[in-house]
Amino acid sequence: MSGPSLPPTAAALPGAGVIAAALVGALIVIGLLSALLVARPNALPLAALAALPFRLPISAQGRTVNLLIPLYLVVAAAVVSLLWRRAAGERVHALAASVAGDGGPGAGLGLGRWRGWLSGRGLRVLLLGVIALYVLQAAYSDDRAKAAENVAFFYVPFALLFLMLCEVRFTRRLVLACLGVVAGLAVVFAGVGFVEYYRKTLFLNPKVVAANQFDNYFRVNSVFFDPSIYGRFLALVIIALAAAMLWSARRRDVAVAAALIAWLMAGLVTSFSQSSIAALLLGLAVLAAYRWDVRATLYIAVALVAIAVVVLLAAPSSLHFGLNGSGGSTNNATNGRASLISGGLDLFAARPLQGYGSGSFESEYRRHRQTSAENATTASHTIPITIAAEQGVIGLALYAALLVVAFAVLFAGAGRSPPRIAVAACFAALVLHTWTYADFLEDPITWTLLGIGVALARGAGALEDVTDGRAALTGAGLGPALQGSAPGEPASSV
Repeated sequence: MSGPSLPPTAAALPGAGVIAAALVGALIVIGLLSALLVARPNALPLAALAALPFRLPISAQGRTVNLLIPLYLVVAAAVVSLLWRRAAGERVHALAASVAGDGGPGAGLGLGRWRGWLSGRGLRVLLLGVIALYVLQAAYSDDRAKAAENVAFFYVPFALLFLMLCEVRFTRRLVLACLGVVAGLAVVFAGVGFVEYYRKTLFLNPKVVAANQFDNYFRVNSVFFDPSIYGRFLALVIIALAAAMLWSARRRDVAVAAALIAWLMAGLVTSFSQSSIAALLLGLAVLAAYRWDVRATLYIAVALVAIAVVVLLAAPSSLHFGLNGSGGSTNNATNGRASLISGGLDLFAARPLQGYGSGSFESEYRRHRQTSAENATTASHTIPITIAAEQGVIGLALYAALLVVAFAVLFAGAGRSPPRIAVAACFAALVLHTWTYADFLEDPITWTLLGIGVALARGAGALEDVTDGRAALTGAGLGPALQGSAPGEPASSV
């Protein structure tokens, strides 16, 4: 561990023997995982969550893509196990009808004929529509290779994962085990980040290594290739642990959750990701609104935002917020994102209806701003702006509809289910992070949260044991965390 290990480059492609050995190894892993999932179908969310953070850089033709190879193996194994069970004659619900039904999200809301759309079924249709539109708009893109990468390596495999997660019957023990998996991973990743911060070296991503040489602070990214994506992961796990702590009935569990949160908060600070901190605050605000009172939470949130704005405007240049002093500007304070946003808006204004095509932001931004490839970026760091520039009003409309239905699915009727509240709060935080950084449907966490959220909403009756009895959380010691209100206690105000 004498220094950072750099990703492989296109000049060092593996030979045919190495590729063959890798394929054989992948088939063996898929076979073993398939056998496990045939025997225990509900192990899918545990395997998926365990594989979510791990990316491997693959370089070819001058382009490097960080692929989630472990997650692809899990998805492939899940598909094989599903086909295996069907071939064996086991009754397996069709994925196309897995989230239909009268008892899903939207029931009891007086939504009439719209209830089916404001449910998991509508969410599936919209996600399919998003992928189809993205493929169609790649036809006139100047960067079809980028669009093809997104479809092949992100949208399609993640869509399969989403559909299969919708099938899972979540029990209290499974919910707690899922929390234990992500909490355990986050604790380890934060530890790696502390080592990086102490040694002032990074194990991955030479771009961040170079950027740290010019910043006034050192940013870590742990096993991730980006400090902000690392911060996003930690923020979401903190929100889930906070939900466990808020709805726990035992002091020991509260103490354990608080200790884990303190450790992860320290790790989040070392990432210096402002977008992740903002996302965390929104997620905690959602939890507070459900746990206590919406109006009071809103007043406090508005007051805190106002105080933060005043502090930023009045802060001296020595604090390096980028707003004051020599060269102070909004663009400097946001590390150049203001320019990216303005550039994206210019692209949208030039072609508002259909945009420049899927995956084209980098090439079009570079061409219109006449900047070098090194100064261009693959996204505007604000997902609505990226969609507007690449897909125009058509893509924006579909994106807005997707958010409306997703929030309806996750929040409708979630007041008495702490696991559903936790998922909804995490998704709200994730959406905010994509507005201030990047990667919405390109992030498997988005599809995982939606799949788990649909499964929890659809299987509300099967989650009765979430609020009854006690069970130990393996590896995290959270006991009866995520347990709901006890009989006789008042319902949430939301």
